[in-house]
Amino acid sequence: MPAPSRRSFLRGILAAGGAIGLGTGRRLLAADAVPQAGAAAEPEAGSDRDLWIQTLDRVSRPVLEHLAADRLRARMPVEAPAGGPDARRPFSHLEAFGRTVSGLAPWLEAFGETGAEAGRTAELVRRGIERATNPQAADFMNFRHGGQALVDTAFLSYGLVLAPTALWQPLGDDVKIRVGDALRSTRALTPGNNNWLLFSAMVEACLAKFGAQWQPEPIDRAVRSLDSWYKGDGIYGDGPEFHWDYYNSYVIQPFLTTILETMRPIDPRWKGYEARVAGRALRYAAVQERMIAPDGSFAPVGRSLTYRCGAFHHLAHQAWRGRLPAGLGAGQVRCALSAVIRRTLGAEDTFDADGWLRVGLCGAQPSLAETYISTGSLYLCLLAFHPLGLPRDDAFWNEPKADWTQRRAWSGRDLPADHALRET
Repeated sequence: MPAPSRRSFLRGILAAGGAIGLGTGRRLLAADAVPQAGAAAEPEAGSDRDLWIQTLDRVSRPVLEHLAADRLRARMPVEAPAGGPDARRPFSHLEAFGRTVSGLAPWLEAFGETGAEAGRTAELVRRGIERATNPQAADFMNFRHGGQALVDTAFLSYGLVLAPTALWQPLGDDVKIRVGDALRSTRALTPGNNNWLLFSAMVEACLAKFGAQWQPEPIDRAVRSLDSWYKGDGIYGDGPEFHWDYYNSYVIQPFLTTILETMRPIDPRWKGYEARVAGRALRYAAVQERMIAPDGSFAPVGRSLTYRCGAFHHLAHQAWRGRLPAGLGAGQVRCALSAVIRRTLGAEDTFDADGWLRVGLCGAQPSLAETYISTGSLYLCLLAFHPLGLPRDDAFWNEPKADWTQRRAWSGRDLPADHALRET
């Protein structure tokens, strides 16, 4: 059967957009799916995976469809309440794409074959990579200028590392060369002495994974620095100092574990860090699950709260990898994450009239934006969807519904005491 033309392909995917209500600002979920403040979110079993896929599709579809059609710059708004749209416009489109790809990657790797559940989405992402790296395209992206370009080149690298067969291998040789050039161009950008070290390291790990020339120094600096910044009980400093925020989940722990796993078969020099990094990751996953309130909310503490459910990237990543702490059931984590997704992406005014995310944690809350936040930044929320890379028959999707820790605790039921991680 001949391949469809570019025009017929895009006509088909755009027509399919109406299935989930793209182009409306209405709630994604039923009116009773998002609890009022203080109410308890009922965990659901059978419908959870459907909810996740529908939400994933609604959030990612505007980014992917417009980029595949080479009109992302023309159509995506750049809402930047604090920094201003002109300051963020050079970065916002790569932010949206890189973060979307990194959230979708496990699902695409598992279900992205042609004709499979995620096959159409995988094709959109690959077309997006072609556009983003093509200097002749209207949507050619900024990989070279300004520190933010390093951040989101790293998120794109993360997605490629997590989905090599769905995203990297099918690319044409010319596109692979352009991607490699884009990644290497970030070497001219100096990372800050904080979680940004992991961005340079992720870029190099991606180059190494796909057989390109790579540099060990950024990886070595990141791994050693994070180890020296460990504060205890599963938490790293973001730099030498500790910050009350969710950056251990947004970036630090998932990136660190992925970099070490990627480099293990390529260069063994960092093997000695893996066991303690894994132990800390288990403890932090346990802490993250305990942060989720009975109604799916969580403490609005620290920077970047407009990443919404992306605050639980680490817990989601650990669930996808099958690395949950002992005593923490997969069904329990599924219900907890589902509640967070409903709470943060199901509220009124989460999307604008054209389906783009708006700045906020629960609805539209522009005053939450730091100077670096714009529309593209918000797509980090998709990193909470990593468990979609698990098979449909996995325990994560099939264990009976179960209350998470705070629901048990605040309903008066007995539960085991919590204990800090002690490293010997």
